[in-house]
This record gives sequence, structure tokens and C-alpha cells, in this order.
Amino acid sequence: MSELFDAVDALVASRSPLPPPEERRRLRTAHGLTLEEVAAALKVRRATVSGWESVRKPTEPRGPEREAYARLLNRLAELYPAPARTAPPVREAAVPTPSNAAPAPTEARTPSAVPAPEPEPEAVTVPEDTRPRPAADSAAPAAASRPARTAGPSSSTSTTTRRPAVRKAAPADTPADGTDPRFENGPLAVVDVDTDGQVLAYCVGGLVLDVPAKSLPSLVEWTLREAKLGQPKLSGPGKDADPLIVLTGAALERYGLPVTLTDEERLAGRIPENHKVVKQLARADWKLTQRGFGPWARIYRPAQGSERRCVQLCVPSWDALDSRHWGDAAQLPPAELARVLGVYASRVMTPRGSTAVTGLELMTALCPPTRASRSGATGERHSEHNPGSLGKEPVDCAPCEAPDGHPLLKDLPRFHVRGPAEKLFEEAYDWARPMTDAECTLRHLVGIDVNMAFAAGANGLVVGLGAPTRVKAPVFDPKLPGSWLVDLSHVDLSRVKVGKDRWADLDAGLLPSPFTPKGDRPEGPAWYATPTVAYAVELGYEVRPLEAYVRYENGRYLDGWYNRLRDAYLATMADLGVRADMAPEDFLAAMDGHKERDPELAIVVSAIKATVKGGLGKLRERPRGEGWRPGQPWRALSRPTWRPDIRAAIISRTRINLHRKVVRHAAFTGQYPVAILSDCVVYAADGTSPLDFLPYRDGRPLPGGFKLGVNPGLVKHEGTQSVLWGEEVRERFDAPELNLARYIKDGTVTDVDSGE
Repeated sequence: MSELFDAVDALVASRSPLPPPEERRRLRTAHGLTLEEVAAALKVRRATVSGWESVRKPTEPRGPEREAYARLLNRLAELYPAPARTAPPVREAAVPTPSNAAPAPTEARTPSAVPAPEPEPEAVTVPEDTRPRPAADSAAPAAASRPARTAGPSSSTSTTTRRPAVRKAAPADTPADGTDPRFENGPLAVVDVDTDGQVLAYCVGGLVLDVPAKSLPSLVEWTLREAKLGQPKLSGPGKDADPLIVLTGAALERYGLPVTLTDEERLAGRIPENHKVVKQLARADWKLTQRGFGPWARIYRPAQGSERRCVQLCVPSWDALDSRHWGDAAQLPPAELARVLGVYASRVMTPRGSTAVTGLELMTALCPPTRASRSGATGERHSEHNPGSLGKEPVDCAPCEAPDGHPLLKDLPRFHVRGPAEKLFEEAYDWARPMTDAECTLRHLVGIDVNMAFAAGANGLVVGLGAPTRVKAPVFDPKLPGSWLVDLSHVDLSRVKVGKDRWADLDAGLLPSPFTPKGDRPEGPAWYATPTVAYAVELGYEVRPLEAYVRYENGRYLDGWYNRLRDAYLATMADLGVRADMAPEDFLAAMDGHKERDPELAIVVSAIKATVKGGLGKLRERPRGEGWRPGQPWRALSRPTWRPDIRAAIISRTRINLHRKVVRHAAFTGQYPVAILSDCVVYAADGTSPLDFLPYRDGRPLPGGFKLGVNPGLVKHEGTQSVLWGEEVRERFDAPELNLARYIKDGTVTDVDSGE
């Protein structure tokens, strides 16, 4: 009889009622749970949980997973009941004229999370709900950047205590995260002044709010009390993102701030402390960080308990949005700028500064140094170390990992130049060689570029979490992160191992060394990161380190960071028509002109890639003025995320990944690269396309070699020039080994010495 009862219980559980996908996600985020945490508890994949929350094409759990999932949601619903949503008052809109006609308000869309793929990067596929919208949707007319003044009562008598009124919706299709009622208007707003003098806040999803604030302090108050701006935390132990307010030139004038900075202010990175607006903030008990009031100002009051009171300001006309990474975003109208920054915020995080600063902040947001815990004896909550994080306190690097001028090196002679046996020098490739006679008979030079190369190098990488330990004459362990003093000059690339039991004979003179950025063969002992030494073993050679600084406390700290940026990149590229499941020919065709399909999303792609490189660069940030002298500490050293060893390990692995593909390609095709610059490789070929020299058979690439595709670690076409162009450039500058990979994209050669 008990078996019958169990069967009945299982049958009932298999039909456990579940709330809609939007409510499922709201409950999860309200409790600060990540997709990974829910998936681990239910013993399913992260992508499965993401599918249960998908708005467009939700999937339904079955069997015991459904019962457990329903139980979880029911418990969360008791803790976080659905709020009663009341619509804000809508002001009557004037009938638009043909010159300023705006489309009807568009419904804010909430993107479902991009499911995480298996560890192999080539297997990533963008889910259906992140692919480009149908043409009918994408062809929506563009609205005026500043909507016409609406009819009805004047807002000049409004006070900061009223609910913000919704203005006409602009045609920005930026997804707004409305699952959390605290942040129902999205993570940010672009504040502007229309032709009638009304201050407007352009939010994500096309929402436009009236701003009643008459001064900057009251704008900060309004943002925190009424605007409902912000972003839920990215991980359980993390913190919610502060609201971001972007001030246009008109808004700067309205609030008494300069539209542009003087040369002195630009050099200082801030306006003077005696500026009238800074004094206004001080009188209202608002504080600024040590950076002062600059392009990325943070205005705050000390937190009350767990409640943060902080607003981030962004001033594009003060060069807050670097054109190298954000293109012409600073010149976009407010609605379009809100869309660009909103897409970036929803897929990466709310910007906290430059793309480099945001890249570093993303690491901490995804893996905070501490987490809340409760004492078993007293039940009191307290903060404790979050396993797998870098912790709250900075750790010293090893002397070989320290950059010049570091306090650890203060006892060195003043003009001493450290050599390879004293300094860890893991950098990206900058290598080139003269072309052979056979290559000169070919017609073209074709460049291929590795997508998100440094992000791919961080994927699954084990890095040190604590301080280094010095070991004399250690036995090399490829699983132990650290820096190793070892002689690799005996590694001969003319004969290398390319498989478990397969060796290949190569022309070593046509290949760069994998151990130095310039491709030169080592001449003696030198310091290397673990991935570099492990590659020497992989090639079939014995290594005997003389000394090492290893980190026994280690982990895959960057996995969440990589996954977040990978998903953001793939989702945005899919919106541009470049998907992960395309055949090589279709991929090349889709990449041709993809930026012109949606220039605003192309800006987001550029910013995502800059977030990767900039974030890694911040791991070894150098002094930035401030009266620093060699041997003295600088500001960045006080950060737990100042970790030159992690940066070196990522660059090492990225360079080794590229060399591995180059070696395998040479072993199976007899083709050798002409030049390599960072993640770009140039080959001589008879045709203009990468398919003219990449070995594809029945649509399948060479295993372990280069593969065309949009996923991080795969390659795209960088550019094609003629062999005659390459020889002419080298002859013009009298540089037989000029790195042509630097100019292969468009063929423009400017200043060879500066590399511009």
C-alpha cells in the first residue's frame, strides 16, 4: 500500500503549480540567489534554470525537480510577497506633429539570462531569446531625442515628494530589469533638459520621467527616494548596484556645472573643491570620494545598516566615455545613450567608471570578499571570508612579479635594469619575420583575430588567491599557480609533440618562441608563469625549476567573470546577426558589415571587449601621478585586486593558446605565420579569405587549430592586404621585420615607431 501512496504523491508532485516565469525570476533575485546556486541545489544545469525563467520560451521542470522547484518558490513567496503595483500618473501627451512624431510607448523587455555552456568554448550557443528580432520589430521608426512638451498642468510646481510622472516613451528597446520593485525603472537614467526647460530623465526601455529637482543635491535625493533606479546584486553575498545618473551638457548648465573642463581641471581629473556645486553638496551633508567631482563622481552618505545611500554620476562631455571604447556614445541623443548604457548595464553591470574600472569591479561583484554568516551559538549575524574570493586585505606579490618602482625593489641600485632571471615578463606577442621566397609568390596577406582572446585565456584558469610561498628547487606542478625560475632554452621547436604519441618536425626559424613576447629563444633561466612552463612539458621537454613562488591557496576566481562577459558578448553579437551556430561561410558573411546593422549595439560590443582588457590591466595598475616616487607605495597597492600574478597568468595562457594553434596548423598544413600581434595572426595565402588557408574538411576545422566563429577563443577575419603592399611597407620604412599584423585591418600605416 505504501508504494501506491508514494506513486500517488509523485503523480501529484509532477503537476505542482508554478508561478509565471517573471515571478520565478523575481523571487530568485529578491533572495539574492544566482542561477548557479539554484541549479546546484536542484542538481540541474544552469541553463535549465534559465529556461524555466525565460519570458519568451519558458520550459517547465518535470519529475522530482518540479516538486523541489515548487517548494523553493513557495518558500520564497512567503518571504517576498508580490508587491501591489500601482501605475504612476500619466500626463496627457500632445498630438505629435509630423516633424516630432514619436511611436507609442514600447513595453520594457527583460532579457532572460544567457545559459552557460559546457566548459569547451567552441560549444557555446546563444539561446533563442537573445537572437535578433524580426525585421518588423527592428524597423520601428526612430523618435525625436527630446520629445515634444506634453499638454496638461505645468510641472514647475512639482515637489520631490510626488511620484515621478511618466512622459512619452522613446523608441529605445533597451531591456529594463523590472523584476525588482525597488529598481523598476532600470539601472540608470540620462538627465537632459528639453526645449521648454523641463528636466527629463531618459531611462531604459524607452521610459522618460519628469525630474522636479532644482539643484544637484536635490537631484541626488530624488534619485534615491523616487526614481526607482538601480540594479540587483550579481551574486548572493554581493551588493546592489548604485543608480547611475548621466548628465548631458544641458543638464550640466541647469545644475551649475561646466559643460567642459579646463586643461587644468582635465589634468587634475576633477573640478576644484571650492566650486559652488561641490559646496552645495557639502552643505547638504553629501560626500565625494577621494577622486573628487570628476567625470565619474560618486556622491554618498554613510550607509545606515545595510542600506546604501550612493549615486554614481557620469559626465560624457568631461570625457567619461572614452571614444576608444565607447565610440561616439558621448554624442548620442539622450534616449539612444540610455539604450547603449542600459544594454551594457543589463548584460555586464552598471558602469562604475571607465571600462577598465568596471571590469575590475565586475570581478568583485561576482565574487565578493566577504559573505554574511550566522553564529551557531548566539545566532548573531557576522561577516566572514567568502571562499574562492581574494579577501578584503591586499597581499604582497613576489619580488619577481613586482613592476619597476615597487616598494619591494626599493633596495635595488637606482639605475638597475632587471633581466629575465629577476623579473617575470609575461606579455602578449609582438613578433614578425621576413617572408620567404615561396610566400612572396603568393598574392595576399590574410589576418585572423581571436575573439575575446584574453577572456578565453581566463576561462577555467586556476589562479592564486593568497600570498606566495617561496620554494627552492621545486618539482614543477602544472596545477599549482605561481612564478617559476627555469631554463627553457633547450626547448627545440624543430621537433615538438602535437598529440599523445605524435611528434612533428617543423621549421623552427619560421615560428616564434612561445616563451617570450618578441618570439626570441630564451638564453638561460628566466621567470615564467605556470601556463608557460606547463606548455614546455606539453611539447615533450623536461623542466627543472631552480626556484618558485607558488600559491597553495588557489581557485578558479575568474570563471564567473568570464561567463558574464562571454554571455554579454554573444548576446549582443546575436542581436547584430552573428550567431554561434553559423557555418564558416555564413559567419564570415554575417561579420561583414555587422556594425552598420545597429551602430549603437556595435558600441556595446566595443565596450564589452574593452572591459575585458581594461579589467585585466587594472590587476597591475601603475602609479598615476599623485607625487609618487620609485620605492614608495601607490594607491592601487591597497586593493586586494592588485594582483600582477593573475594578470601574468592570463596573458601567459592566452599567448600559449595562440602558439598551440599556430604549431598545430604548421604541423598539418606546412603554413607558418608571417606576423603575430597580441591576438592577431597573419598568413600568406593565394585567396583573400581565411577559408583559403584554414584547413576545413566537410565543414569541420582542424582539431586543436584555428576555427572560425563568434565564440571566445575562435577566430574572425581581421583584414586582407596584398603581399606587394606588405613588401612595399617594409621597404619604405627599411624594416624587414615590421609587424604587418598592426596594419592588416585597413592597410593604413602611420607612425611605425609609436605603433599608431
